Amino acid sequence: MTQHLIAIDLDGTTLNNQSQLTDLTIKTLRKLSDMGHMIVIITGRPFRTSIGIYQQLNIKSPMVNFNGAYCHFPSQEAWLPQYHLELDREIALEIFSHQEELEIDLICAEGINQLYTSSTKLPDSPFYPASDAKYVKLSRKSLTQNPTALTLFSREEKQESIQKRILTKYGDIVSVRTWGGEFPVLEVVKKGINKSLGVKTIADFYHIPRQNIFAFGDEDNDLEMIDYAGRGVAMKNAIPKIKAIADDQTDFTNDQDGLAKYLINTFELTFI
Repeated sequence: MTQHLIAIDLDGTTLNNQSQLTDLTIKTLRKLSDMGHMIVIITGRPFRTSIGIYQQLNIKSPMVNFNGAYCHFPSQEAWLPQYHLELDREIALEIFSHQEELEIDLICAEGINQLYTSSTKLPDSPFYPASDAKYVKLSRKSLTQNPTALTLFSREEKQESIQKRILTKYGDIVSVRTWGGEFPVLEVVKKGINKSLGVKTIADFYHIPRQNIFAFGDEDNDLEMIDYAGRGVAMKNAIPKIKAIADDQTDFTNDQDGLAKYLINTFELTFI
């Protein structure tokens, strides 16, 4: 068998519109993993809101969080290729100090296991569940280390202007991308970080050639990953920019098991 690396975005791709895994998706991805293929979650989500999905899939492979800023193997602390690329703390605090001027409703500074927020009133979304670990009010005093990323919430029509203003000032040192599917947000990370960095790191370590990499996505933050993969696959519900550069497209949306059905057909899977 030729081993493939199957890189999967979560929101808008692997998860349905209720941010859940369906039985068919779980069964399909577990089957491929049992066959020896490497199923790798590549998500904009932080580790704290994606580890449960990883565990539900019951796969044994690395994963990538924060759109490529954190690459790790959850059950192997000493995994050699692990990396963590941080955002400069001073940039995070300066954006925070201009929150009102930028028309940002909420700023979340993300660490691997800690969340700092500009308000205790968090949005009702799967990215910030009420049952999550404690949140800390964002301030110069509380944020003592470099964060991994900043997540910016605003009205959707304001996102483009916020992105432009941040890039005008910090464009040489940060990247600003959109992610979130049904709950779109802006994310600020260190410049040069994107999902393809994580995919390449994992593929190189396990000697999986580029032509044996599948990548599935739907949003702007999946662009480099889709373009890098030997077969980049756009979800039927993907934005036009992703469909334009993809090698293929699913016949069904994320809410219709599009990922699972595509993999079943491609790998000719049967279930007993």
